[in-house]
Amino acid sequence: MTTYGTIPTSSSQGKNIEYLSRAKARIKSGLGTRRPWKQMFNLSSVNFPHGVSDAFARVKTNLGYFRMNYAVIMLSILFLSLLWHPISLIVFVIMMAVWLFLYFLRDEALMVFHRTIDDRTVLVVLSILTIVLLLLTGATWNIVSSVLIGLAVVLVHAVVRTTDDLSLDDDAGEYLVSSSSV
Repeated sequence: MTTYGTIPTSSSQGKNIEYLSRAKARIKSGLGTRRPWKQMFNLSSVNFPHGVSDAFARVKTNLGYFRMNYAVIMLSILFLSLLWHPISLIVFVIMMAVWLFLYFLRDEALMVFHRTIDDRTVLVVLSILTIVLLLLTGATWNIVSSVLIGLAVVLVHAVVRTTDDLSLDDDAGEYLVSSSSV
């Protein structure tokens, strides 16, 4: 009896497909629902601050609220600047995989030596590690200029984006969109 034309069904192939479908679902849910891009770029929420203290308060609130979005913006700008440096691009792609598993796709808190690591700490450590490894590849000026451009874009958005429609939920410790403006 021949098995010509049949599709093999091995358990390892099924596990791989299941893993890929779970990863795809986590990417969609993790990147798509954290902070909506439509909310981030809401034109009715753009206004200049009334003073320096208002600007600092906005930056602090917006950095906390849109932290994932700002990381995506910074990494995208860095990626675009490395298109002409193949070695740096390879290092960047490897670091993006690390970013995906340690920051973007995590469902539960990161534990190291039985201690919970905060998301902000993971963000800072991954940012520094990415920049240091990329600087070692020889694309220093591209990296420095792209990080400065990314910081400028993030800071301009954080300053001009009002925080009236963002509020802190006391129980969860996360920012939520409120139904009315303060």
